Amino acid sequence: MAKKHLSLIIVPHCAKRFKTITLSQKAINALLSLAVFSVVVLAVFMVDYFTMSVTRAKYRSLLKENAEQNKLLSDYKSSISKLSQTVESLKSYTEKLNVMAGLKSSEVLKEIGIGGGDVDEMESDKAPGGPQLKQTLTLQDPRELADKAENLGKNLDILTSFFEVQAAKLASTPTIWPTIGWVSSPFSNRIDPFTGKRTFHYGIDIATNFGNPVVATADGYVLTLGTDKMSGRYVVLSHGGGLTTHYLHLSKFLVKSGQKIKRGDVIGLVGKSGKALGPHLHYEVRLNNRPQNPYQFILEE
Repeated sequence: MAKKHLSLIIVPHCAKRFKTITLSQKAINALLSLAVFSVVVLAVFMVDYFTMSVTRAKYRSLLKENAEQNKLLSDYKSSISKLSQTVESLKSYTEKLNVMAGLKSSEVLKEIGIGGGDVDEMESDKAPGGPQLKQTLTLQDPRELADKAENLGKNLDILTSFFEVQAAKLASTPTIWPTIGWVSSPFSNRIDPFTGKRTFHYGIDIATNFGNPVVATADGYVLTLGTDKMSGRYVVLSHGGGLTTHYLHLSKFLVKSGQKIKRGDVIGLVGKSGKALGPHLHYEVRLNNRPQNPYQFILEE
């Protein structure tokens, strides 16, 4: 039987002769096998190339994501640290306010433990030759900060209420001079200028110019406007809690009975009405109608 073969005739474009190449069946099979092998190798190479390209892209993405997470964690740690410092500063300030307020109840701020604000790396998965890809934050510090801030808030609410009451009390306490002048007769025993007898003077006399303004020494309201032979024109202000202030020998009223008054409001003018040798203001402070030394209340120099 004749052997199978394949003849290839090559005809050059400009040449008169042509060439014939004869391939045996064995050679043809070898060439086909080589071609198939080359295609398979090329396919495997292309698949591997694209797989590596995708892997490299994911790797670069993970690198970028990890860098962003590290920056976020660093910022988070810095924020926690600053917040911790702020809470500690506020705690110290609140403790000072407690001392100033003299609060010693069980509601007053108590010490609460707090961590250092560190970020812990609890678990890690690493790609071959790559960076750390997973970090776990501890939530202990933020929770402790939140608890501490909540307790500070409660304590500050108590302090706010306390100081609001104290502010209202201070506003209703006669702490300023009722007029400008000089004390001609203090709160003490003296010789009465009209009788010549030794008596107790239950207020202070402030000598000043006729018509000088007389101001309320604390918040309150006008309890009494009156006139008599001894006191002349006088104003009595009530400040609550049994505390009243009395302004005698006025030349003119500038308020009405029942009027609400603020500290510093002008209530009248200095005069010499009633039993007075010259223009001055007789000023008294009374607690439950008992005369008190006005010097004990005045805070101004």
